[in-house]
Amino acid sequence: MNYENFLELVKKRRSIRRFKPDPIPDEYVDRIIEAARWAPSGFNSQPWEFVVIKDKKLKDDVMRIIRPPRPAGASGFSKLEDMCEPWMRQKRQPWLDPEMEYQNAPALILLFGDTRTQLGLPMVVRCDPHIKQSIYLSSLANAFLYMHLAATTLGLASQWVSSVASPYNHCLLKNLLHIPNEMEVYDMIALGYPAYKSRPKLMRPLDKMVHRDYFSEEDFRTDEEVRDFIKKTRAWVFANHRRGADKNMVG
Repeated sequence: MNYENFLELVKKRRSIRRFKPDPIPDEYVDRIIEAARWAPSGFNSQPWEFVVIKDKKLKDDVMRIIRPPRPAGASGFSKLEDMCEPWMRQKRQPWLDPEMEYQNAPALILLFGDTRTQLGLPMVVRCDPHIKQSIYLSSLANAFLYMHLAATTLGLASQWVSSVASPYNHCLLKNLLHIPNEMEVYDMIALGYPAYKSRPKLMRPLDKMVHRDYFSEEDFRTDEEVRDFIKKTRAWVFANHRRGADKNMVG
């Protein structure tokens, strides 16, 4: 693969939150995990374990943990968002097509980390809790990114479901899936065929984030510039979260 093909792959990889119900081949799941296991890891510790869930009942059990039913209009996410700084708040909008939310993705892959692998790190790392944890998490992040890139090459859509790692969900999922105490939930990927075309991604200009040799004062973004970007990107993200699979998006 040359650089241009690689860059095209990176640009094509997008978080998709609406999936078609069509099942995906087991071979595709195996290929995604095969790519992930080649990811770089600290001291080649390879701390990852993968739990693949395609069974409908078990998927529903997972979703009941991370997306419990709520009374109409009730949302912990929305209530917390109401507490953020007024200048960045977004007008609350309804989801357009809840029947195609990620809970209907035909496959889920939970990525777990085996904490015991940290014993294999160099002593200078093991004696520094911050560096040890950073290397462990970075290793898992590498594998997780490889999963998303591999899914993209197969024509699949993927989404991060980071809520699985919250303390409450973490404990319930480990109990549901019989996961040993030594294992930790890192993240979950929802997989399926995309139900819509992603819109162009909002990106910061390259020349505004690259600094040659030194970070000069005039290169540093002002607070106003940072806030302006935050407002724009939050509006972009919320629009992508709620958008429906209308005739202009379905591919």
